Amino acid sequence: MNLAHRTACLPSACVTRRRFLAASAAAVAAWPVAAAAASAPRWEMKLSTSSLHYRGLPLVDAVRRIGALGFQGIDVWSHFEWAGPLCEHLEDGLERLGLEKFRALLDENQLTLTSASCYSAPFSRFARLLGELGGCVVIRGSSNVEGTDITAAELTRQMRQFLESLKPELELAEQSNCTLAIENHSGASLLNKLDSFKAFTDLNRHPRLGIALAPYHVQLNGESVEESIRLASEQLKFFYAWQHAEGTEQLPGIGPTDMRPWLRALADIRYSGFVNPFMHFEPEPDPMTAALTESRAYLLKAYAEAIEK
Repeated sequence: MNLAHRTACLPSACVTRRRFLAASAAAVAAWPVAAAAASAPRWEMKLSTSSLHYRGLPLVDAVRRIGALGFQGIDVWSHFEWAGPLCEHLEDGLERLGLEKFRALLDENQLTLTSASCYSAPFSRFARLLGELGGCVVIRGSSNVEGTDITAAELTRQMRQFLESLKPELELAEQSNCTLAIENHSGASLLNKLDSFKAFTDLNRHPRLGIALAPYHVQLNGESVEESIRLASEQLKFFYAWQHAEGTEQLPGIGPTDMRPWLRALADIRYSGFVNPFMHFEPEPDPMTAALTESRAYLLKAYAEAIEK
């Protein structure tokens, strides 16, 4: 046996060769995954906003204003009177416009009906109309917590009970091609802090049920919006671009929050829904339009800085 042959068979040389081959095989196996990630389409932000911002106007005028601002979608609100005068835009669409005029109004203003916010009014009242319009996300609230300082086990029990109570509405959602999204809220709401997000996502297995995430309440609780986005993950069905502040400072770009980390988190989970700038205690229509114009421009700039670069 010559020296070269003996050297190739030394234990250290053979181990090194085996490691090289193993590393090469791993690299080859990983290449399709890395290539797929590199070639994955960039996350595209879609923008909607809520008809509630124009609650003092008829649905027709609210839709026209939102369409003229360049939003792609609209969140239409039903009966709601907290934080201001009554808003009944869904009722207006159902009772005064009807299906064909409602559809034509959306088409004329190049808007998708992304969601219907039904808090005080029953979803069942609008299910058929929403289904005939193609279906959408239907936003609801959760139940309230029973008791105070509940344990993790008790939170799980109450969350399971709440999810069970949604079965009739989920059957209706399936029939009308809709998805239920439960909004988190501070205070006594069951879907509130991050531990309740985890309880919800751990227990929920229904494809037509998810979370409508309101960062205003996450910030009010002193918790991380980015973490809440990642906890919701594929169960995130609606996202309010809404910060904890007063007046129009609740809107993106007007208040102090840098929303680029929120957008990066949405991109990370490949969020498929709409980003919806939002506020309560809205000003009169013209100042509201000016604020939404500024807010939309900010989100487009933040998206470019956070995602495109």
